[in-house]
Amino acid sequence: MERVKGSPRFVDTPPERLVYDELTRCPYLPGQTARLPMRLPSRRLTPDELSRRLHAGDRREGVLLYRPRCPTCCACEPLRIDIDKFEPNKTQRRVLRYGDNTLHTRVGRPTVTLDRVVLYNRHKVGRGLLFGNDLIDSHGYVQFLVESCVDSIELSYRLNGKLIGVAVADRAADAISAVYCYYDPRYSRLSPGVYSILKQIELCRQWGLRYLYLGLYVAGSHTMEYKSRYFPHERLINGGWRRFENS
Repeated sequence: MERVKGSPRFVDTPPERLVYDELTRCPYLPGQTARLPMRLPSRRLTPDELSRRLHAGDRREGVLLYRPRCPTCCACEPLRIDIDKFEPNKTQRRVLRYGDNTLHTRVGRPTVTLDRVVLYNRHKVGRGLLFGNDLIDSHGYVQFLVESCVDSIELSYRLNGKLIGVAVADRAADAISAVYCYYDPRYSRLSPGVYSILKQIELCRQWGLRYLYLGLYVAGSHTMEYKSRYFPHERLINGGWRRFENS
């Protein structure tokens, strides 16, 4: 991989250090080259500090922050739902009702257990999301989903006591930011991904938060397309948040 030259330090509060900056294969679009500079904050972020970074388009992976800086593509658009304006459609309302009658949801802190690791890998294999042979172990799971530089939460979903889905998210001063959701593909009929987003919207309302950030929307990527089905939503395009209504 080609190394990209860049400043080793960013001016922000708290200060951050650039720890990784290489060109690599795009995980979303075939034939594209990605650049995702990874930055390490000097300490944990406060909720206000996280809100500012989310507003600017940052995402989090483990203890690192990143924002796409790809050389020939600008397809990645951070997407957020304005909680006060959002209205679920008929399908989403049905998924929420059925899930509430079928699943037990628990909100707690991210943790690692054997059933979580097994479920994470089953999700990656069953939905064709493996990048090479990147099955995760407990150490990798902790680095990705348990370690954090912000206030993080975990929503776990159980059916008759069996863990079938997990979502990890971050709590900011005015928002929840969805980090990653995985589930057992054998229970796809329950639409656990949709249900998880709707439960996080409920949490935003309970906690008086304005936005739910859903990460990056990437036009042309079938794995990212689902994010655009929640209306109205806003996308960060050319430095400004643009609203999209359901036509």
